[in-house]
Amino acid sequence: MLPTIHKIVFFLFALVAGGFGAWGFWRLYLRVGRGAPNTEARFDRLPERIGYALRVSLTQERTFRRRPWISVLHAFIFYGFVYYLLVNVVDGLEGYFHFSILSSNPLGAVYNVLADVLSFLVLVGVIGLVIRRFGTPSKRDFRFTEKTLIHPLIKQNYIARDGLIVSSFITFHVGSRILGNAAKMVAENREFGHYDAFQPLSSALGSALFGGLSDRAVEGWRIFGFWGALGSVLAFLSYFPYTKHIHIFMAPLNYALKRPVGSGVLPPMKGLEEAMEAEEPKLGAEKLEDLEWPRLLDAYSCIQCNRCQDVCPANATGKALSPAALEINKRMELNVIAAHPSPFTLRPAAYEGGASTAHPLLEFAINEESVWACTTCGACMQVCPVQDEQMLDIIDIRRHQVMVAGEFPAQLQTAFRGMERTSNPWGISRDKRLEWAEGLKVPTIDENPEPDVIYWVGCAAAYDPGAQKVARSFVQLLDKAGVNYAVLGKKEACTGDSARRAGNEFLYQTLAAENVETLNTVRPKLIVATCPHCMNMIGNEYKQLGGDYRTVHHTEYLETLVAAGKLPLAELGDHVTYHDPCYLGRHNGVYDAPRELISKMAGEVLSLERERDNSFCCGAGGAQFWKEEEEGRERVSDNRFRELQARLDTAAEASAEFERSGKVVAVGCPFCKAMLNSTPEKQKRDDIVVKDVAELMLESMQKATGVAVVPTGPDADAAPTEQPEVVSAPNARLPMHRTGDLPAAGGPGLAVGETGADVQGPQPGSPVQASADSGVQPEAQAAHPEAAAPRKSWKPKRDDVAGTAPAQDLPTAPAPATAGDSGRKAWKPKAAQASDDVAQTAPAAAPTDTAPARKAWTPRAKADDVSAAPVPASEAETPVSGNAAPGDPAPASAPARKAWTPRAKAEATAPAGASPEDTTPTTPVPTTERKKWSPRAAAPADTRTTAEPTTPAPVADPGAADTAPGQASPEAPVAPEASLAPITEHVHLEQVGENLLEEGARATSEPGAGSRKKWQPKKKD
Repeated sequence: MLPTIHKIVFFLFALVAGGFGAWGFWRLYLRVGRGAPNTEARFDRLPERIGYALRVSLTQERTFRRRPWISVLHAFIFYGFVYYLLVNVVDGLEGYFHFSILSSNPLGAVYNVLADVLSFLVLVGVIGLVIRRFGTPSKRDFRFTEKTLIHPLIKQNYIARDGLIVSSFITFHVGSRILGNAAKMVAENREFGHYDAFQPLSSALGSALFGGLSDRAVEGWRIFGFWGALGSVLAFLSYFPYTKHIHIFMAPLNYALKRPVGSGVLPPMKGLEEAMEAEEPKLGAEKLEDLEWPRLLDAYSCIQCNRCQDVCPANATGKALSPAALEINKRMELNVIAAHPSPFTLRPAAYEGGASTAHPLLEFAINEESVWACTTCGACMQVCPVQDEQMLDIIDIRRHQVMVAGEFPAQLQTAFRGMERTSNPWGISRDKRLEWAEGLKVPTIDENPEPDVIYWVGCAAAYDPGAQKVARSFVQLLDKAGVNYAVLGKKEACTGDSARRAGNEFLYQTLAAENVETLNTVRPKLIVATCPHCMNMIGNEYKQLGGDYRTVHHTEYLETLVAAGKLPLAELGDHVTYHDPCYLGRHNGVYDAPRELISKMAGEVLSLERERDNSFCCGAGGAQFWKEEEEGRERVSDNRFRELQARLDTAAEASAEFERSGKVVAVGCPFCKAMLNSTPEKQKRDDIVVKDVAELMLESMQKATGVAVVPTGPDADAAPTEQPEVVSAPNARLPMHRTGDLPAAGGPGLAVGETGADVQGPQPGSPVQASADSGVQPEAQAAHPEAAAPRKSWKPKRDDVAGTAPAQDLPTAPAPATAGDSGRKAWKPKAAQASDDVAQTAPAAAPTDTAPARKAWTPRAKADDVSAAPVPASEAETPVSGNAAPGDPAPASAPARKAWTPRAKAEATAPAGASPEDTTPTTPVPTTERKKWSPRAAAPADTRTTAEPTTPAPVADPGAADTAPGQASPEAPVAPEASLAPITEHVHLEQVGENLLEEGARATSEPGAGSRKKWQPKKKD
């Protein structure tokens, strides 16, 4: 027990220090509460939430997901501090009362042994982590790259200084308690004649340090231990709200208030139209207070471990984005705006009282380059030990940039307009939404109004030839299994995934509302989608707009058919590994269904180091598919493909004696398939094939039954999965733009330098690994993209096309036709109107001067049966649709689609070169330009200006020219002079492109489809 004077002084000190501590926590509450109102339930089912928070906190299960040995040290500190909540109370009572917990009873013995052991384990944990952070190579885990925007406080080594302060406090606090308890053991030994066996460490230390001291000296050490342990806690309270150690309270609160939905669901935006009508619309997040309050709580929950940075695909490939820096920057700024000149100032800061912050988020939290580098894969949220929501911050910032500021990557302009005008980001007419099914009996909902299954085809399977093969394979499997299904056909619109992830919430809600209205009319029993993005949107996010549907992925549905014995499968004899799509696996938890199917066809699924919830993104998500990839050392898709090919090569070498026939990367997402097929690393490996699980199943089923479906069109003797693959991902083909921006340059070595992602992220052959061998720094290598291996592409002989000069080689490749869409009709634009032609824009990439024009397959017909396809001017890129494989024989005519209910349909044709848009050239787009998107209503016809028509050079043999990437139609041949003419007046070209797109908007509108409200951002004063 303390002497009387110490009791009085300590009580007064506790009142003052406790008061300052309580004031600090109140101000912390005010700062977090300044965030915007939350749009999701956070306080429902409180008993369940509290139970979850207790379980996750006490088991430390999220912490142990990564860095297991380091997590053990962290667990020592955590469990020690949790137990010290009780220990400090008991020690305080012992200081004021004749009170002691003796080991003579079982509960007292348990209490004493835990207090004794955990005290020493806390010291072990703290010292171990300090050595790791400051004295071992593992310190790179807490650094950021020079490309990452970091707060000025971080450049001043605030994190390192704060870490040392916290570590010193813990060491002094626990060390004082150990010394005080050791002195107590000596005093009790002298009183009772023995040491407490249930406090062995304190007893041994007391015997060694204080055994020869007088009783007065021993009592002095006991008093020091009391003041050192409890006094340091009280003194630390005023600093506590500003330090990283606050997470010990905020993390459990984060667990209890976690979102009620998965990471694949974005928060809703209610009252969007009303907000856009306001003079100054508040949409998305521009400043700290615009973020929902749980995102500000995230900043104080963050433990600054940088695990989210390590798994971020953008950061792992050398880009500027760091989810960890985003959260830490937010906390740094919150601390700055809450600071007073004197720590004894007892009034709230201006921000806490309701004033706006001075700096936008893009000035201190994250830069624009990082915002657009996010693939929304959710890896950061999945790995975060405290369940922060970094990805949602980025989405909110994108929403503001798109819908208020109008600033976004120029390449997204085309995708937005395509979705707005033709209900798909490819910008191809809705009339062509069923052409993927030519030659197959695919019933529409009008033809089969009571199906058991609605197959949601999606835009990719409707317009991208690689995904069309998947759709064709899937419906053939459904037919074989006798499933009663239907498709929506032209009633189907884009789900709006890319629009929403890009921040264009208004466009998303417009598209989604149309789909919800359609589906509510159809009332589907089950929706099956081959695209995880569509599955996620319809099954999870349409609930926010009144659409609640049972939706599954096609691999899940196929697994049920196989289990029911409706689809026999045979061994394929290939080495197969499986790439987990982010929106199927991490966001929706579907891991086993595709693996079960593959194991039935290949015996086993070759495991990867990064798979299941640790899978690495392909690089297409978050609307990345439609834009150029942000600057970095390498492409996300290249990084992933290296891992896949290394695993397949290892398996092939280990089992060469079994003579397996091939190497296959299985996927379950059309965007993953396109990205992995398009990435430059894939072009070096013709022996590796990327296929969807449905394609593999069709092969396996045909092998098991001995019956193959006979396709029509080019390569008629080949199965759909044997066709040359399409290269259709624009961001995987374009050269990476380099800005050289290094906002963190000059930061201290403890904060800036080689990171954990630099070591964990690279795969064999990556620029990082090459730099380790060459001695060249990765950032220096990043400045020379020309060193990367060029993509291998097919080039026809110069005499394949008569009378044409060598064309400039675009970094896009034509899409070979597949047997999966072998019966597809050639599209013939009408001469009288622009119609759908204008909507089909092509990537405008930087040309080179190496490759001649490519050949396009077209059915042999009379010379006046086809016309040159128009090539509208476009200020942004969009993927090309498919065309035939080189050298394919051209049948006499393309067979018409066998419709479920045949309907006669006349098609008008026009002579070649009749359309004035035919000769509109394409132009490279400056990739650094951020273009304001402001779609306009169609102008009156008499006020439009049009391009001067130019007659294209004739093509000698329609079957001998391959479609250039700038063409709108994959079947109609175009002379290379028409599509690749040099551009001299870029401004005039943009005006021509605008006029053509406006014409297309009017021409492609369908009766009954409903006019879409065009969004026009408000002009600021």
